[in-house]
Amino acid sequence: MGKTIAINAGSSTLKFKLFEMPEERVIARGAVERIGLASSPINIRYGLDHKYRETEVVADHLAAVNIILDELIKLQIISSYDEITGVGHRVVAGGELFHDSVLITDDVLQQISDLSEYAPLHNPANVVGIQAVKRVLPNVPAVAVFDTAFHATMPAVNYLYSLPYEYYEQYGARKFGAHGTSHRYVAARAAKLLGRPLDELKLITLHLGAGSSITAIKNGKSIDTSMGFTPLAGITMATRSGDVDPSLLVYLMKKLHISDPDEMLTILNTKSGLLGIAGSADMQELEARCDQDEMAQLAIDIFVNRIIKYVGSYIAELQGADAIVITAGIGERDAKMRQRIADYLAVFGVKIDPHKNQVSGVERDLSADDATIRTILIPTDEELMIARDVERIGALQD
Repeated sequence: MGKTIAINAGSSTLKFKLFEMPEERVIARGAVERIGLASSPINIRYGLDHKYRETEVVADHLAAVNIILDELIKLQIISSYDEITGVGHRVVAGGELFHDSVLITDDVLQQISDLSEYAPLHNPANVVGIQAVKRVLPNVPAVAVFDTAFHATMPAVNYLYSLPYEYYEQYGARKFGAHGTSHRYVAARAAKLLGRPLDELKLITLHLGAGSSITAIKNGKSIDTSMGFTPLAGITMATRSGDVDPSLLVYLMKKLHISDPDEMLTILNTKSGLLGIAGSADMQELEARCDQDEMAQLAIDIFVNRIIKYVGSYIAELQGADAIVITAGIGERDAKMRQRIADYLAVFGVKIDPHKNQVSGVERDLSADDATIRTILIPTDEELMIARDVERIGALQD
């Protein structure tokens, strides 16, 4: 018996969840945000309904890790660091090197850093988080859990781009996908809810949040996914463009007198998507504005449009589907969005019961009685998957 902490480090955030394992009981969860800025909110939830909130100047991720671990002791959540027996880190890009979670060694850490060009907004932050935790907990086994690993089962027909093949051979130019840990979790939960073995199901999982992706899953394996070489591709997202004609980017670079491709990538990653169309990256705000603001409505319509295009193509690719599984922030909280998606997919036999759909954030089958493709709402739990992988990889080392 021990405690495993799951870490998700972003460029300016550090989120965590602490589990009692193997019982999988959540002891505490929280985050440090706006790291490196003038003030950083610190939030920790623990016990029945206890909350710790503070604002401090948090210079870097090492300081954030120290604050979290120190507060766990001050709040009597743990008595000492020795109670933490495993650490799991979310890592976005594993490339073709990592098809499963792995114990972090110096070589593995260097490989994760080398893969940063595949996820330039994510892997560097993941590396910083790993290094920060390692300095505070140097003797605790740490495991990297890769967003891309679940998609390693995609066939070449789906992961290859129609480019000269040597670009793939020499530079790894291919689709990798992302959000694999989330897609893996909700697919397994959907199978339990349906009462059928995962390896007999055809599922389409919709991870709809600030970053969004859609995955076709056949017999428990990812066969296609909307994100591409990086998490920029696919459907419209909060600030990311999703799919764009590459020729348009060249055209815009000329018009905008942009010579640095990284500047164009910054626009695509941080100034596009819902934000670029309607001036807000917050779907809740757009929902509140859409009746009076045609641009807010247009942004919502484009978001839905891109989703149904992928889902429709995946139904064809899978030759049917047993269920559509919806998860992540927008998917879990926005009943109107779920209804819009279902309405467009009615032609395939997708039908939601409006009364069931009013309850958000709770795992349940939303389907109407006469639906031929089920619609299932499952709150994702990437941290639990990370903790489970820490246990599994740790057991392999024994």
